[in-house]
Amino acid sequence: MATLNKQKSEHWASKIASFLVTMMLFSSICTAQNEGQYTHFMFNRLSYNPAYAGSSGAISFTLLYNNQWLGLDLQAPIPGVKPGTTPVNYLFSFDMPINWLHGGVGVLFNSQSLGYHNNNTVNLDYAFRIYWGPGNLAGAIEANLYSFGFNTANLYGCDDLTGNIYSPVSQAGDPSVNGKDLSDFMVDFSTGLYYQVPGEWYVSLSVKNLLGSHSDKLNWQNARTAYLMGGYEYTFTYNPSFKLKPSALIKAASLSVYQAEAALILDYENAFWGGLGYRLRDAFTFMAGVNWKWLRIGAAYDLTTSKLGTMKSGRSFGTFELFVNGSFRIDKPKHNPTVSNNTRRIR
Repeated sequence: MATLNKQKSEHWASKIASFLVTMMLFSSICTAQNEGQYTHFMFNRLSYNPAYAGSSGAISFTLLYNNQWLGLDLQAPIPGVKPGTTPVNYLFSFDMPINWLHGGVGVLFNSQSLGYHNNNTVNLDYAFRIYWGPGNLAGAIEANLYSFGFNTANLYGCDDLTGNIYSPVSQAGDPSVNGKDLSDFMVDFSTGLYYQVPGEWYVSLSVKNLLGSHSDKLNWQNARTAYLMGGYEYTFTYNPSFKLKPSALIKAASLSVYQAEAALILDYENAFWGGLGYRLRDAFTFMAGVNWKWLRIGAAYDLTTSKLGTMKSGRSFGTFELFVNGSFRIDKPKHNPTVSNNTRRIR
């Protein structure tokens, strides 16, 4: 029976792998930058799919830092004016299974700085999980709370007719950018499906920002984005100390802008791991990390291959990412049988 289940798992895994490869080839015709880009996507699945909540069967948390396009020389035409920042992301997530809810719950906080924008996001997740076939299937709903901030104090304006540059921008006479901080709050919802055969393979499908909520104040709208992710774990027959873990991620924003990436990780004794990856028309990725007790610590470097990463003056020399993941189980202590003494004698 175990052999039959394994054959079925490998059969479905091969189908999923073929589908992922087909999608990646299709997506190569049109790629673009998407929000929430993380090199360690295979270790950060909750940020892409709320149905992942509680799937590990343990209490889990993740801390992640991503600094994109390091060294990119941002210049302003006026001395003393700050040119804004390249994308910097800070992420914290937490999830755990809850048996009486027949699934798991999770929460995620993400803070991003980009240009003159400062955006904060809080996601609240609930996943319902059932056993199906050789693995388990989860469906989820997610509430997305967005806080957007836009600092116009450092903006500068330009008159197309005269060529005059205005700093502060309020001198340009545009009432929509008067040099003050602008902010707004938005609510949206997301959903997802997640199927896994623990220790063998998984496939994930989710759609973010179902409502496509927008802010008239900031002239901003959330793009509906679909994520398709999958991964497989192969143990070498002649040396079980080594495991090969390929994974892939495809993103589609507004069903018109696509991006795809794939990675291959080699794990030794569940203690050390390293890997390589490629993001279409963007970067080669390099990862390495260690597992220590209940912690997983990893670092990644993206070698930018687009025009932003050329060796010319003022270009980026890559992206750096650091993450820490903790996962531990809380086992309920077994209670000893209750013993009561009866002082009465039985005749």
